[in-house]
Amino acid sequence: MPRSRRNFIRKMGAALIGAGFTGNVTLAQNSESIPLAQLLSSSYGPNDKIRLGAIGMGIMGFSNCRTALSIPGVELVATCDLYDGRLQHSKEVFGDHLFTTRDYREIIARDDIDAVIIATSDHWHDHIAIAAMKAGKHVYCEKPMVHHLDEGHAVIQAQKDTGMVFQVGSQRVSSIVYHKARELMADGIIGDLVLVEVWYDRHSALGAWQYSIPPDASPKTIDWDTFLGDAPKVPFDKVRFFRWRNYQDYGTAVAGDLFVHLFSGVHTILDSHGPNRIYASGGLRYWKDGRDVPDIILGIYDYPETDTHPAFNLQLRSNFVDGGGGGSMFRFVGSEGIMEMNGRSISVRRRTLPTAPGYGGWDSFGTFTEATQKAYKEWYEAHYPDTPRMSEPSELKYEAPQGYSDSVDHWATFLAGIRNNHPIIEDASFGLRAAGPSLASNMSYFQQQVINWDPERMIVKVDG
Repeated sequence: MPRSRRNFIRKMGAALIGAGFTGNVTLAQNSESIPLAQLLSSSYGPNDKIRLGAIGMGIMGFSNCRTALSIPGVELVATCDLYDGRLQHSKEVFGDHLFTTRDYREIIARDDIDAVIIATSDHWHDHIAIAAMKAGKHVYCEKPMVHHLDEGHAVIQAQKDTGMVFQVGSQRVSSIVYHKARELMADGIIGDLVLVEVWYDRHSALGAWQYSIPPDASPKTIDWDTFLGDAPKVPFDKVRFFRWRNYQDYGTAVAGDLFVHLFSGVHTILDSHGPNRIYASGGLRYWKDGRDVPDIILGIYDYPETDTHPAFNLQLRSNFVDGGGGGSMFRFVGSEGIMEMNGRSISVRRRTLPTAPGYGGWDSFGTFTEATQKAYKEWYEAHYPDTPRMSEPSELKYEAPQGYSDSVDHWATFLAGIRNNHPIIEDASFGLRAAGPSLASNMSYFQQQVINWDPERMIVKVDG
């Protein structure tokens, strides 16, 4: 229902004007939330130390290890990678004490490891995650949770069967910015939601996955056969190994890398389980370097009405040929305003849609005779009397504090889940509800057809 002027001023004044969050901001979505300051400073004894093993020491492997080690009570015990150079570098960065191996099974078999980071190529996520949970390890798994849609429910079942803590690594779902946006949307700050537009664009070789390849890359320094796993068997190719995101056999294309972040954000902010109708288009326009995935993709999604939000449409875009330098934005369009947000800020602009037909200006009114125009004006003013104009500020903003890190929040949530059963936002079900529409977007793109998705059962509906 439309919100009153008084309610708007109250909510905006309390939530946004002069906002400056402290460590008292809660991370989770419910009344059992634990403040970040408490998560980071909780007392723990020697037996409470959480010992990690990292599987996959590429970009996100090193990043996750650094973030985790910035939180008290965490120790990195072992690392695993299929390229020897990364194992050597992990010792250079984190210490010679590390146990290193090419075989992830040696990591999950160790009694001195409590949790594992899975930051491998996408096609290994489900295999390692399930094996690790069955071996009694908690799991922090990079997004997307799975490589193929039919793998997701096995991960969910493994989490249920083992009772281990499982968290997907789209760290923005733990951001105070996203949760402030969630509060504002729940309070109806822009009225009834009708449309969400989101984009995540890039304009650089690294942004387009043209990653560096070390000079010593060879079958001697890389375990190629293990890397292939259940992918088609092909001869050694160092480009495929280090730039695996460019290939469907190992990665999930732009949708799996970036759309999954966008779905995670939308679902967090709106408390949504996902769309029920998916269509994607795009193409390979610039990065014709042997990759078999598009560098531009656009998606259109229908979201059904639920208890938490009305029916609305979502438009996603990722573009690796962006001459403007790239960037990302969420834009929520409602009946009474627009909320825009990037990674660190929220901006709300209030405006009211007309409730009566107009006249004058660019209108057939001007084609009437003068007498008819006068009569119409008198009729209009009698039927649609003027209403007071709203005087509240047209734009209000929220900025996250300087130095704030949603990555630290996300890791703090995971570690608190292990220590004291703190609620996990991005568990396996959430992970599939973000990965599912992303992978279905790829299906739509490659098959050139609409995909009907069941957001509750998390499956493709073959009957339409």
